[in-house]
Amino acid sequence: MAKPIVAIVGRPNVGKSTLFNRIAGERISIVEDTPGVTRDRIYAEGEWLKYKFTMIDTGGLEPESDDFMLKRMYEQAQIAIDLADVIIFVTDVRTGVTDADYQVANILRKAKKPVVLAVNKVDDLRKYSMDVYEFYELGLGDPFGISASQPMGLGDLLDEVVSHFENDGEYEEEDVIKVAVVGKPNAGKSSLINKISGEERVIVSDIAGTTRDAIDTAYEKDGRKYVFIDTAGIRRKSKIKENIERYSIIRAVAAVERCDVCIILIDANQGVTDQDTKIAGIAHEAGKGCIIAVNKWDSIEKDGKTINKFTKDIDLELKYMLYAPKIFISALTGQRVTKLFDLINDVYDSNSKRIQTGILNDVLTEALAMNQPPAEKGRQLKIYYMTQVSVKPPTFVIFVNNTELLHFSYRRYIENQLRDAFGFTGTPIHFIARNRNERD
Repeated sequence: MAKPIVAIVGRPNVGKSTLFNRIAGERISIVEDTPGVTRDRIYAEGEWLKYKFTMIDTGGLEPESDDFMLKRMYEQAQIAIDLADVIIFVTDVRTGVTDADYQVANILRKAKKPVVLAVNKVDDLRKYSMDVYEFYELGLGDPFGISASQPMGLGDLLDEVVSHFENDGEYEEEDVIKVAVVGKPNAGKSSLINKISGEERVIVSDIAGTTRDAIDTAYEKDGRKYVFIDTAGIRRKSKIKENIERYSIIRAVAAVERCDVCIILIDANQGVTDQDTKIAGIAHEAGKGCIIAVNKWDSIEKDGKTINKFTKDIDLELKYMLYAPKIFISALTGQRVTKLFDLINDVYDSNSKRIQTGILNDVLTEALAMNQPPAEKGRQLKIYYMTQVSVKPPTFVIFVNNTELLHFSYRRYIENQLRDAFGFTGTPIHFIARNRNERD
């Protein structure tokens, strides 16, 4: 079962991003007293008690004029309803219940999704406690008076949120490989999935942004089960003029969060663009197994050096993702599409791979013998041992005498030695450095 998704909704400047950051435990969303300032990373992992969940900050409502108010409210609330397992509706005790709050509440009340009502900015309980009761008028159950900035009241709020989860905090691995196909609009994501499934499951159009939802397509091949997730195309921010388009990005991010393997689709006619690097970065940061698929290869004029040149361009632009295998395909003609499955299987197995500690340290010992750890200002780095602590992505703890001496370049050297020994095709590798006296 996938981790639950919790969406935070509400009008601008009620403190959604502050609440988001507080629950996430780090400053991820930009916080500023200007409506519509949330722009960049809008998802994070949340944890409360024994429960883990994916949290999405939907940003403030951004009506261009009063004429568009109801439309914008509906779009934001409807997307949150469709995507989330639980919705936190944030309001502001200092402004009281507004017409905008009523409009959002009317939409949320009709949904078959749990809604938890947060009344924010209750910094002084004695001053504002009676004002919280006003929010019963919204008809969404008990309001929870909180202060995201202090913080106050968040425990009770999160207790209510996790009470609506359909699991007990345990997440069983499904016997299916979930594959998200991501990329810019019109890169051929829907065409690729249609070619794989052999039927017109997804609308295909030359108009960028045709696919707005994340659409799942089940498929089985050679005894292995797959679910392909087609995502809305991710556009440059400057081109996101409709609220609905902005929230299609949220759907794409959520698809990456719940996938095992991410196929990053690049349009061969355009090459690697800045937007491609940002899309790839989402998957890389999430620790997902990655495949770089260059689509529309049939439309490119080629000579004997075309693939090599394109490969070098990809490596130059995606330096942080040299581990990802590359394949040149055509969703239109089916060229090399079936070979994707071998890559998907290899990348999934690598992302899930666990190495025994004894074998791991044999490789580490040999690596240290071939290339001694560096010294800095008379201090010699000593690496005692390494152990793997988790998978998806493979994560290793390295015990050293001084974590400050373990620089990026030597980490990269150890990573390369692990890749040479164990493969780890298409998966990022994470390292955690610990001083030996921290091993407990």
